[in-house]
Amino acid sequence: MAKVKLEPTEVLGGLRREAGEAPLPGATWYVAEARGDGLVYRFPAGALAKARYLTADLLLDGDELASYALYLKEGEEGPQFQLLFHLLNQCQARLRLPLEAVEQKRHKLTREGALLFPASGGERVDLRKVDRLTLLVSYKANDPPRFCLTPFEATEKEPPFLADPVLPKGPLLDELGQCTLREWPEKSRSAEEVTERLAAQLAAAEGKRQPGSFSRWGGSKEIRFEGTGFFRTHHDGRRWWLVDPEGHAFWSSGLDCMLVELTTAVCGGLEKALAWTPDREGPYAAIFEERAAGESRREHSVNYLTANLIRAFGPEQWHEQWMKIAAGELRGLGFNTVGNWSDRKLWRESGMPYVRPLDRALGETPLVFRSFPDVFAPGFEEEAAAFAEQLRETRDDPALIGYFLMNEPDWGFAEETPAAGMLFTVPSCASRRALGEFLRERHGSDAALSAAWGMKVTLGAVAEGEWRAPLTEAAKAELEAFSTVMVDRFFRTLGEACRRVDPNHLNLGVRPHAPPPRWALEGMRSFDVFSANCYRPRVRAEFGEVSAYLERPVLVGEWHFGSLDAGLTCSGLASVPDEESRGRAYRVYLEDAAAKPWCVGAHWFQMYDESMLGRFDGENYNFGFYDVCHRRYEPLGAAARQSHERLYQVAAGEVEPFSDAPEYLPGVYG
Repeated sequence: MAKVKLEPTEVLGGLRREAGEAPLPGATWYVAEARGDGLVYRFPAGALAKARYLTADLLLDGDELASYALYLKEGEEGPQFQLLFHLLNQCQARLRLPLEAVEQKRHKLTREGALLFPASGGERVDLRKVDRLTLLVSYKANDPPRFCLTPFEATEKEPPFLADPVLPKGPLLDELGQCTLREWPEKSRSAEEVTERLAAQLAAAEGKRQPGSFSRWGGSKEIRFEGTGFFRTHHDGRRWWLVDPEGHAFWSSGLDCMLVELTTAVCGGLEKALAWTPDREGPYAAIFEERAAGESRREHSVNYLTANLIRAFGPEQWHEQWMKIAAGELRGLGFNTVGNWSDRKLWRESGMPYVRPLDRALGETPLVFRSFPDVFAPGFEEEAAAFAEQLRETRDDPALIGYFLMNEPDWGFAEETPAAGMLFTVPSCASRRALGEFLRERHGSDAALSAAWGMKVTLGAVAEGEWRAPLTEAAKAELEAFSTVMVDRFFRTLGEACRRVDPNHLNLGVRPHAPPPRWALEGMRSFDVFSANCYRPRVRAEFGEVSAYLERPVLVGEWHFGSLDAGLTCSGLASVPDEESRGRAYRVYLEDAAAKPWCVGAHWFQMYDESMLGRFDGENYNFGFYDVCHRRYEPLGAAARQSHERLYQVAAGEVEPFSDAPEYLPGVYG
């Protein structure tokens, strides 16, 4: 097919076109005054039917990240596909959307260069019926985003990968890994300054102590139950607790990602955005990493935090010295838990309680919808047993609180249930055949199934074969019921396998991004603790309803607040105006969570800010306790210590939680 060039036919909201030459050939400047401003492109239905890619180039001006939503829709009332993405400032980005994404088989797409964190969602659409494209600004910070954009093109041929992006302001990171686009009072001015800071932190590390109210394990000295030698859960008639190995009531305040992985992905020609890159074979060799980026490419990353540590302590000693600093800082901040995805050596040597991820994928079992495996496949139970073996190394460690089976399953972001998604995605699999049997037991015949679903359908067509027919509400309800069966079989099989290998520690669940719908929740009864991620001003009250329904306590696996006054171009999933506000927001959230009788912990994500250029998927948020130069954000650090000093008084109901809330700003996703 020939390229189909799309031009805007309608302007939405206050978007305005701006005169002046753009740095990208054929591009037009636009300025958005508010979220929801954008462009509509209308075209004949079916114009995209033979295309395999949709492409355009963009460049975001200014020094504040903006996010965009691209929609493909079938007419005025039809279903609508959604692609969300962020743009890196002052760097050309190329959108290369594979149109197979409209089938909703994947949630997260591959980040390329300055096009950050692309994620598909919305509904499944038929390209033969799509007749419009809409591009909206979905997030802005303070200033109106100014960006230039070339016409969209639909093409059968894959667009070329952008290898030499335009950088109007030159390099975006300095030699220390800091943003060059912004100035702020605490910006580190030299490598010598950073080295002196790290040396001082090392010298002070040994003397850092946790709050005096903490027991050996970080539990309450005053509140005691029976100790079993390992962590467990307990309801005392008033509230839920964790209980430490010696029997002290324990409320887990943790810091995630305590490891030196502040990586800067340099895919898409971003090597030229770095002001300093050392010799790969010299003393800084440890700062370079390589990983797969799609099926045919490799991408590199550079770790400026590691480089700063190497400058301070040398290529042989930097990690050992970082370990001492990290353990000291954690104690000094008053935390009692090493959070998820942290350095394995830190687990073993810090002597502090920790949680761990189970991160080996189920690589042999076929997938039926996004990351959901074929749980009825003959080899699934055997692979679950192999998956559980990673627990063997820590099964006898009393410091381990428990383990997470996974994090934010991407099928949980879909508007379809796993069974409905499977029907459209996989023509033949064991779980579809099990679905057919499930429906046969319920209805017995094709005629009865057709009557129940309100559409012409056969049991055989449900069990196997290509599926294109739209689903009625009755059909969706039964697929929802079978999705509960799938979820229960998935998590119960994994949980039982883990329990056989490790009977001592808590199954902490899968950390969904929001309270799950009832059909999914019903399949999560095998967890000892229901964990979830929650980026709100306070822990969502709906999680209390989840706790009551499952009769399990809740642990918050991720939360944070970011701001824009510390040198990065994006705040985070939850945002406040400044660093002082981050400290107040910390106290409000943590103490409110501790006061909730169904909550047993909250783990801040994460120890360090991300790189302004973004990690592997493009996240580039200000949510750390420390920046890339190991400068601690003092208002946040002081607030954490204050809350941890009174943590058990708040949890026991002896004092009221801190309530002097700051102003809350919209986060990246609202």
